[in-house]
Amino acid sequence: VLDFSDPFSTEVKPRILLMGLRRSGKSSIQKVVFHKMSPNETLFLESTNKICREDVSNSSFVNFQIWDFPGQIDFFDPTFDYEMIFRGTGALIFVIDSQDDYMEALARLHLTVTRAYKVNPDINFEIFIHKVDGLSDDHKIETQRDIHQRANDDLADAGLEKIHLSFYLTSIYDHSIFEAFSKVVQKLIPQLPTLENLLNIFISNSGIEKAFLFDVVSKIYIATDSTPVDMQTYELCCDMIDVVIDISCIYGLKEDGAGTPYDKESTAIIKLNNTTVLYLKEVTKFLALVCFVREESFERKGLIDYNFHCFRKAIHEVFEVRMKVVRSRKHQSQMQKNKRTTPNGTPRAPL
Repeated sequence: VLDFSDPFSTEVKPRILLMGLRRSGKSSIQKVVFHKMSPNETLFLESTNKICREDVSNSSFVNFQIWDFPGQIDFFDPTFDYEMIFRGTGALIFVIDSQDDYMEALARLHLTVTRAYKVNPDINFEIFIHKVDGLSDDHKIETQRDIHQRANDDLADAGLEKIHLSFYLTSIYDHSIFEAFSKVVQKLIPQLPTLENLLNIFISNSGIEKAFLFDVVSKIYIATDSTPVDMQTYELCCDMIDVVIDISCIYGLKEDGAGTPYDKESTAIIKLNNTTVLYLKEVTKFLALVCFVREESFERKGLIDYNFHCFRKAIHEVFEVRMKVVRSRKHQSQMQKNKRTTPNGTPRAPL
């Protein structure tokens, strides 16, 4: 395992920090997105009282650490090495409870962002305006506008206009939290432009309306084509993945329970009542391609399948290149550590 001070650690496994005041919903977000917990079950979660670190390595592309910080702990206390924490961080998610008075949260956000930016200017700052399921549509927009304005005004007053904050309206009771996390994770994937380009080529040559590359475990989409994402479309894709996995768990395993419910033979076709077809195909062990196709275009399924075969081969090549880079960086890191120590493990004396 790479040390956090290692210059290669962020490339191998970037870190996502979950921060915010107490009871803002940080732990609930993590449990719902990465542990399949029902949103209603999160009502019984105890308040987090220590920093919880978890490795998320579900697929070849979704591969990072999540650090969940308890709201009541002052991590700028001298006992915490906040510089070490921020130095290896890829994204900082700050959760604000939209149903509460958020003035204290904004003050904490400003302090956190300014300190983090000084240590690591490359951090992506993501603001989740959370628990919006209890607000009307007009109130959601008004709350987002107010938080956006106040947060950026505070940065401008401090002379830090160049810091970019991204804002998302989220709730664990719908798919908004999955979509928000998808956008956060995509920024940590260096191959994202390549994946988007491959999807654009695939849909333009196959007569497909929309395509998503999903991590089937977390239902985070790691890439999509350049056409706009519609929330209803994304929800249908998530529901389809759930259906495929649930049915595969019942009927796809052997009598002795051997095998996996999701493998290279996994595929699904669902025809909707609006002349649209949902088409799912396995890409890698943990990735699925979900497409929206018009019925008339789906009649050329042979062409779509041939183009998918080419797409799948290209994705595997991208994955192979990434693994070679990771192995190379790990090797370089180990070489540097070996140079810093003698054979018996003691530090080398300065020349």
